[in-house]
Amino acid sequence: MFHFEKLRTRLLLLALALSIFPVAGHAADNLGILGAHPKWAVLENYQGTITHDEFTRLIQHVYCTHGFAPDLFEINEKTARILMNRETQKFFTLRFAENDASRNPVPRLWRPAKSLPLAKLERPLSGLRIALDPGHLGGKWAKMEERWFQVGNSPPVEEGDLTLRVARLLAPRLRQLGAKVFFVRRSNEPVTPKRPDDFKDLARKILIKNGVPQPRLDALDPNDPEKEQTIRWQSEILFYRYSEIRRRAVLVNTKLHPDLVLCLHFNAEGWGDPNNPTLIDTNHLHLLVNGSYLQDELELDDERFEMIRRLLSRVYDEELPLADTITASMAKATGLPPYEYPTTNSTTKVGTSGYVYARNLLATRLYRCPVVYCEPYVMNSHDAFTRIQAGDYDGMRNINGMERKSIFREYADSVVDGLVDYYREARNL
Repeated sequence: MFHFEKLRTRLLLLALALSIFPVAGHAADNLGILGAHPKWAVLENYQGTITHDEFTRLIQHVYCTHGFAPDLFEINEKTARILMNRETQKFFTLRFAENDASRNPVPRLWRPAKSLPLAKLERPLSGLRIALDPGHLGGKWAKMEERWFQVGNSPPVEEGDLTLRVARLLAPRLRQLGAKVFFVRRSNEPVTPKRPDDFKDLARKILIKNGVPQPRLDALDPNDPEKEQTIRWQSEILFYRYSEIRRRAVLVNTKLHPDLVLCLHFNAEGWGDPNNPTLIDTNHLHLLVNGSYLQDELELDDERFEMIRRLLSRVYDEELPLADTITASMAKATGLPPYEYPTTNSTTKVGTSGYVYARNLLATRLYRCPVVYCEPYVMNSHDAFTRIQAGDYDGMRNINGMERKSIFREYADSVVDGLVDYYREARNL
């Protein structure tokens, strides 16, 4: 997640450029990158499931903390009018419940902790469906994703490989505690059947729209300052950042139906040349839940719809206490301080731990269940790099003058401990 503010700006510009190329048959739609036409009728299922005060709280303090255009949402005493499409001036009207006692049940396929069947103390995750989502791809795709660096002749650091290793350690631990565990990604191969070449035509259109009348196919070299204006760079972004995550969302939402998705990542700071990277002393930890949408993101019809659907399904009420509890366990195990975003332009700190932020990421928005997005360790910090190079091992080993678990087991064990703490308390075990 290094250079995240700069990257998010670039991708938002890409989204706004792509919105001029609507899905066939929906010429009036204003969609995000590879976005689908919103099914606003789905929100009819949420009529009378939320009160005015709760809806307003979630809008103001979780999802729209950076504000929104006044014509997007009109919140009245008994209803909220939500803009479906500015061109046609169509609105969806949501009716509020009069009070908590009169609320209709919230329709959802995932189950909150308190609604899970009875469990034994030694199996606090019994019946829980958990999907593990190892971030990125690794392997031959790592350089394309810019999640690769190498120091001298040491084995390269590839985030996608690291996260998959953590997931493979997590799975048996979670199953021993009673959970049903699924992998969103099982190998270094993409989940999407698409490849970068499938997006060349769209990449060319985007570049032309962005003021590059005759875009080059490829960069001159890896350090080419204009590589982002090439068809290859744009098509690769469309492949691994958008097609891949959207395909994972289809898998999560239509086949796996988990009660929780754990998105597993490692963090990083800017390392410069990946063949001669900068190692730093900084190391930190934070977790993410969905929220904190930017005003420009809310202008996209599909993102606005997806936000409202998440709000109404009340995933935040499960996500935040889960994230806070897992954070406490990870902070204790790793000893890492909380990450502080350099600006508050895209995030909102939430919860009580000081480690958890709300922000609008594609995975946390599209997965229709609670999502906890973990970002421990700075891969190019001196400490984390040494521990990554040490690999996985049983027991303790002296690393940087301290007796420590392998970084992979420390990560996995701390997540497990946090889940156990949360579900034991929530299920009154």
